[in-house]
Amino acid sequence: MSGQTAAKAMVAATARLRAAGVPEPARDARLLLAHAARIEASRVTLIAPEDLAPEIAERYDQLISLRAVRVPVSHLVGERDFYGRRFKVSGEVLDPRPETETLIEAALSAPFDRVLDLGVGSGAILVTLLGERPSATGLGVDLSEAACLQASANAVLHRVGARADIRRSDWFEAVEGRFDLIVSNPPYIALSEMDTLAPEVREHEPELALTDGGDGLGAYRHIAAGAPDYLLPGGRLLVEIGPTQARAVSNLFQAAGLSGLRVIPDLDGRDRVVAAHLPR
Repeated sequence: MSGQTAAKAMVAATARLRAAGVPEPARDARLLLAHAARIEASRVTLIAPEDLAPEIAERYDQLISLRAVRVPVSHLVGERDFYGRRFKVSGEVLDPRPETETLIEAALSAPFDRVLDLGVGSGAILVTLLGERPSATGLGVDLSEAACLQASANAVLHRVGARADIRRSDWFEAVEGRFDLIVSNPPYIALSEMDTLAPEVREHEPELALTDGGDGLGAYRHIAAGAPDYLLPGGRLLVEIGPTQARAVSNLFQAAGLSGLRVIPDLDGRDRVVAAHLPR
Protein backbone atom coordinates (compact mmCIF):
# COMPACT_ATOMS: atom_id res chain seq x y z
CA MET A 1 0.00 0.00 0.00
CA SER A 2 3.05 2.34 0.12
CA GLY A 3 3.41 5.13 -2.46
CA GLN A 4 -0.35 5.68 -2.44
CA THR A 5 -2.50 8.49 -1.18
CA ALA A 6 -4.56 7.71 1.90
CA ALA A 7 -7.71 7.85 -0.25
CA LYS A 8 -6.43 5.23 -2.72
CA ALA A 9 -5.21 3.01 0.12
CA MET A 10 -8.67 3.19 1.67
CA VAL A 11 -10.38 2.28 -1.61
CA ALA A 12 -8.06 -0.73 -2.05
CA ALA A 13 -8.60 -1.78 1.58
CA THR A 14 -12.38 -1.52 1.20
CA ALA A 15 -12.23 -3.79 -1.87
CA ARG A 16 -10.12 -6.36 0.04
CA LEU A 17 -12.52 -6.39 2.96
CA ARG A 18 -15.58 -6.61 0.70
CA ALA A 19 -14.01 -9.58 -1.13
CA ALA A 20 -13.40 -11.23 2.27
CA GLY A 21 -17.11 -10.90 3.14
CA VAL A 22 -16.65 -8.28 5.87
CA PRO A 23 -20.08 -6.72 6.57
CA GLU A 24 -19.26 -2.96 6.52
CA PRO A 25 -15.99 -2.78 4.55
CA ALA A 26 -15.85 0.99 3.92
CA ARG A 27 -16.52 1.88 7.54
CA ASP A 28 -13.90 -0.59 8.80
CA ALA A 29 -11.33 0.58 6.22
CA ARG A 30 -11.81 4.14 7.47
CA LEU A 31 -11.59 3.25 11.19
CA LEU A 32 -8.47 1.15 10.68
CA LEU A 33 -6.76 3.85 8.62
CA ALA A 34 -7.41 6.32 11.44
CA HIS A 35 -5.93 3.82 13.90
CA ALA A 36 -2.88 3.17 11.70
CA ALA A 37 -2.31 6.91 11.31
CA ARG A 38 -3.05 7.50 15.01
CA ILE A 39 -5.69 10.13 14.33
CA GLU A 40 -9.41 10.45 15.11
CA ALA A 41 -11.66 8.79 12.50
CA SER A 42 -13.27 12.19 11.83
CA ARG A 43 -9.90 13.46 10.53
CA VAL A 44 -9.40 10.78 7.85
CA THR A 45 -10.88 13.07 5.19
CA LEU A 46 -8.16 15.63 5.91
CA ILE A 47 -5.32 13.18 5.15
CA ALA A 48 -7.08 11.58 2.15
CA PRO A 49 -5.11 13.49 -0.55
CA GLU A 50 -1.75 12.94 1.16
CA ASP A 51 0.70 10.11 0.50
CA LEU A 52 0.77 7.58 3.30
CA ALA A 53 4.10 7.38 5.13
CA PRO A 54 5.64 3.90 4.64
CA GLU A 55 5.29 2.92 8.31
CA ILE A 56 1.59 3.93 8.34
CA ALA A 57 1.01 2.07 5.06
CA GLU A 58 2.63 -1.06 6.51
CA ARG A 59 0.64 -0.83 9.75
CA TYR A 60 -2.55 -0.31 7.73
CA ASP A 61 -1.81 -3.31 5.53
CA GLN A 62 -1.39 -5.51 8.63
CA LEU A 63 -4.62 -4.26 10.15
CA ILE A 64 -6.57 -4.86 6.93
CA SER A 65 -5.08 -8.38 6.63
CA LEU A 66 -6.27 -9.19 10.16
CA ARG A 67 -9.71 -7.69 9.56
CA ALA A 68 -10.00 -9.73 6.34
CA VAL A 69 -9.70 -12.91 8.45
CA ARG A 70 -12.50 -11.47 10.63
CA VAL A 71 -10.60 -10.26 13.68
CA PRO A 72 -13.04 -7.69 15.17
CA VAL A 73 -12.21 -4.00 14.68
CA SER A 74 -12.54 -3.45 18.44
CA HIS A 75 -9.77 -5.99 19.08
CA LEU A 76 -7.53 -4.35 16.49
CA VAL A 77 -7.97 -0.88 17.96
CA GLY A 78 -8.36 -2.10 21.55
CA GLU A 79 -11.52 -0.20 22.38
CA ARG A 80 -15.23 0.11 21.79
CA ASP A 81 -17.75 2.93 22.33
CA PHE A 82 -20.68 2.24 24.66
CA TYR A 83 -23.27 4.68 26.01
CA GLY A 84 -21.07 7.70 25.30
CA ARG A 85 -17.91 6.24 26.84
CA ARG A 86 -14.96 4.47 25.26
CA PHE A 87 -14.08 1.12 26.85
CA LYS A 88 -10.86 -0.84 26.58
CA VAL A 89 -11.59 -4.34 25.25
CA SER A 90 -9.67 -7.47 24.28
CA GLY A 91 -10.29 -11.04 23.18
CA GLU A 92 -10.73 -11.93 26.87
CA VAL A 93 -14.09 -10.18 27.21
CA LEU A 94 -17.34 -9.82 25.31
CA ASP A 95 -17.49 -6.65 23.22
CA PRO A 96 -20.02 -4.13 24.59
CA ARG A 97 -22.88 -3.96 22.09
CA PRO A 98 -25.36 -1.18 21.30
CA GLU A 99 -28.33 -3.46 22.15
CA THR A 100 -27.10 -3.65 25.75
CA GLU A 101 -27.81 0.08 26.09
CA THR A 102 -31.46 -1.04 26.43
CA LEU A 103 -30.50 -2.58 29.77
CA ILE A 104 -28.70 0.63 30.80
CA GLU A 105 -31.77 2.76 29.99
CA ALA A 106 -34.01 0.41 31.99
CA ALA A 107 -31.62 0.48 34.97
CA LEU A 108 -31.43 4.28 34.93
CA SER A 109 -35.23 4.65 34.78
CA ALA A 110 -35.45 4.31 38.59
CA PRO A 111 -33.11 5.23 41.45
CA PHE A 112 -30.54 2.81 42.91
CA ASP A 113 -27.75 3.08 45.47
CA ARG A 114 -26.08 -0.30 45.31
CA VAL A 115 -25.75 -2.39 42.13
CA LEU A 116 -24.50 -5.92 41.48
CA ASP A 117 -23.32 -6.86 37.97
CA LEU A 118 -23.19 -10.63 37.45
CA GLY A 119 -20.66 -11.51 34.73
CA VAL A 120 -19.04 -8.07 34.70
CA GLY A 121 -16.88 -8.73 31.59
CA SER A 122 -15.33 -5.50 30.28
CA GLY A 123 -17.12 -3.59 33.03
CA ALA A 124 -19.16 -1.63 30.47
CA ILE A 125 -22.49 -2.06 32.29
CA LEU A 126 -21.25 -1.51 35.85
CA VAL A 127 -18.93 1.38 34.97
CA THR A 128 -21.64 3.10 32.90
CA LEU A 129 -24.21 2.81 35.70
CA LEU A 130 -21.77 4.17 38.29
CA GLY A 131 -20.72 6.91 35.88
CA GLU A 132 -24.35 7.96 35.41
CA ARG A 133 -25.17 7.71 39.16
CA PRO A 134 -22.33 9.43 41.06
CA SER A 135 -23.76 8.50 44.48
CA ALA A 136 -24.07 4.76 43.75
CA THR A 137 -21.61 1.99 44.57
CA GLY A 138 -21.34 -1.40 42.88
CA LEU A 139 -19.95 -4.89 42.88
CA GLY A 140 -19.00 -6.66 39.65
CA VAL A 141 -18.23 -10.38 39.60
CA ASP A 142 -16.92 -12.67 36.88
CA LEU A 143 -15.56 -16.20 36.70
CA SER A 144 -12.77 -14.96 34.40
CA GLU A 145 -9.74 -13.42 36.11
CA ALA A 146 -8.85 -11.66 32.83
CA ALA A 147 -12.33 -10.10 32.70
CA CYS A 148 -11.97 -8.86 36.28
CA LEU A 149 -8.69 -7.15 35.36
CA GLN A 150 -10.26 -5.58 32.27
CA ALA A 151 -13.28 -4.36 34.26
CA SER A 152 -11.02 -2.91 36.98
CA ALA A 153 -8.96 -1.06 34.34
CA ASN A 154 -12.12 0.41 32.78
CA ALA A 155 -13.41 1.44 36.22
CA VAL A 156 -10.16 3.33 36.86
CA LEU A 157 -10.19 4.81 33.34
CA HIS A 158 -13.66 6.25 33.88
CA ARG A 159 -12.92 7.40 37.43
CA VAL A 160 -15.36 5.13 39.24
CA GLY A 161 -12.70 2.78 40.65
CA ALA A 162 -13.27 3.93 44.22
CA ARG A 163 -16.96 2.98 43.99
CA ALA A 164 -16.55 -0.29 42.07
CA ASP A 165 -15.60 -3.54 43.79
CA ILE A 166 -14.55 -6.19 41.23
CA ARG A 167 -14.22 -9.81 42.40
CA ARG A 168 -13.68 -13.19 40.83
CA SER A 169 -16.78 -15.25 41.60
CA ASP A 170 -18.83 -18.12 40.21
CA TRP A 171 -22.15 -16.28 40.11
CA PHE A 172 -23.14 -15.43 43.72
CA GLU A 173 -20.33 -17.42 45.35
CA ALA A 174 -18.26 -14.39 46.56
CA VAL A 175 -21.21 -11.97 46.83
CA GLU A 176 -22.24 -10.56 50.21
CA GLY A 177 -25.02 -8.20 51.24
CA ARG A 178 -28.12 -7.06 49.43
CA PHE A 179 -28.63 -4.76 46.48
CA ASP A 180 -31.41 -2.57 45.17
CA LEU A 181 -30.37 -3.40 41.59
CA ILE A 182 -28.94 -6.58 40.08
CA VAL A 183 -27.99 -6.55 36.38
CA SER A 184 -26.55 -9.16 34.06
CA ASN A 185 -25.76 -9.77 30.40
CA PRO A 186 -25.02 -13.49 30.79
CA PRO A 187 -24.02 -16.11 28.20
CA TYR A 188 -27.36 -16.91 26.54
CA ILE A 189 -26.52 -18.55 23.22
CA ALA A 190 -27.40 -22.24 23.07
CA LEU A 191 -24.52 -24.54 22.12
CA SER A 192 -26.53 -25.64 19.07
CA GLU A 193 -26.63 -22.00 17.84
CA MET A 194 -22.88 -21.31 18.08
CA ASP A 195 -22.23 -22.32 14.47
CA THR A 196 -24.66 -19.67 13.24
CA LEU A 197 -22.67 -16.78 14.75
CA ALA A 198 -20.53 -14.42 12.69
CA PRO A 199 -16.84 -15.46 12.61
CA GLU A 200 -15.92 -12.24 14.48
CA VAL A 201 -17.98 -13.47 17.45
CA ARG A 202 -17.54 -17.24 17.20
CA GLU A 203 -13.77 -17.24 16.72
CA HIS A 204 -12.64 -14.12 18.58
CA GLU A 205 -14.84 -13.64 21.65
CA PRO A 206 -14.59 -15.81 24.79
CA GLU A 207 -16.87 -18.84 24.59
CA LEU A 208 -17.49 -18.60 28.34
CA ALA A 209 -19.21 -15.23 27.75
CA LEU A 210 -21.30 -16.48 24.81
CA THR A 211 -22.77 -19.87 25.71
CA ASP A 212 -23.53 -21.97 28.76
CA GLY A 213 -22.66 -25.06 26.73
CA GLY A 214 -26.30 -26.15 26.95
CA ASP A 215 -29.72 -24.71 26.09
CA GLY A 216 -28.76 -21.06 26.66
CA LEU A 217 -30.85 -20.79 29.85
CA GLY A 218 -28.31 -22.11 32.37
CA ALA A 219 -27.21 -18.65 33.51
CA TYR A 220 -30.79 -17.54 34.11
CA ARG A 221 -31.40 -20.60 36.30
CA HIS A 222 -28.42 -19.58 38.47
CA ILE A 223 -29.59 -15.96 38.59
CA ALA A 224 -33.20 -16.87 39.41
CA ALA A 225 -32.09 -19.23 42.18
CA GLY A 226 -29.80 -16.68 43.86
CA ALA A 227 -31.28 -13.23 43.20
CA PRO A 228 -34.03 -13.31 45.88
CA ASP A 229 -31.38 -13.78 48.58
CA TYR A 230 -29.36 -10.77 47.40
CA LEU A 231 -32.09 -8.26 46.51
CA LEU A 232 -33.50 -5.76 48.97
CA PRO A 233 -37.32 -5.77 49.22
CA GLY A 234 -38.51 -3.92 46.11
CA GLY A 235 -35.06 -4.34 44.54
CA ARG A 236 -34.91 -4.77 40.77
CA LEU A 237 -33.41 -7.51 38.60
CA LEU A 238 -32.62 -6.72 34.94
CA VAL A 239 -31.11 -9.24 32.53
CA GLU A 240 -30.32 -9.13 28.84
CA ILE A 241 -31.77 -12.05 26.86
CA GLY A 242 -31.69 -13.57 23.40
CA PRO A 243 -34.68 -12.51 21.27
CA THR A 244 -36.52 -15.84 21.72
CA GLN A 245 -36.00 -16.27 25.48
CA ALA A 246 -38.44 -13.79 27.04
CA ARG A 247 -41.08 -16.32 28.07
CA ALA A 248 -38.66 -18.95 29.40
CA VAL A 249 -36.68 -16.40 31.45
CA SER A 250 -39.87 -14.72 32.75
CA ASN A 251 -41.16 -18.11 33.88
CA LEU A 252 -37.91 -18.86 35.74
CA PHE A 253 -38.05 -15.51 37.56
CA GLN A 254 -41.73 -15.89 38.42
CA ALA A 255 -41.13 -19.38 39.82
CA ALA A 256 -38.35 -17.92 42.01
CA GLY A 257 -40.86 -15.57 43.66
CA LEU A 258 -40.02 -12.42 41.72
CA SER A 259 -42.85 -10.18 40.54
CA GLY A 260 -43.62 -7.28 38.17
CA LEU A 261 -42.28 -9.21 35.18
CA ARG A 262 -41.70 -6.99 32.15
CA VAL A 263 -40.10 -7.61 28.75
CA ILE A 264 -38.36 -4.57 27.23
CA PRO A 265 -37.60 -4.45 23.48
CA ASP A 266 -34.46 -2.96 21.95
CA LEU A 267 -34.48 -0.26 19.26
CA ASP A 268 -35.00 -2.93 16.58
CA GLY A 269 -38.15 -4.11 18.37
CA ARG A 270 -36.65 -7.43 19.50
CA ASP A 271 -37.14 -8.68 23.06
CA ARG A 272 -33.91 -7.67 24.82
CA VAL A 273 -34.35 -7.28 28.60
CA VAL A 274 -36.43 -9.06 31.23
CA ALA A 275 -37.14 -6.95 34.31
CA ALA A 276 -38.51 -8.12 37.66
CA HIS A 277 -38.40 -7.12 41.30
CA LEU A 278 -38.49 -8.71 44.72
CA PRO A 279 -41.84 -8.06 46.42
CA ARG A 280 -41.70 -5.61 49.32
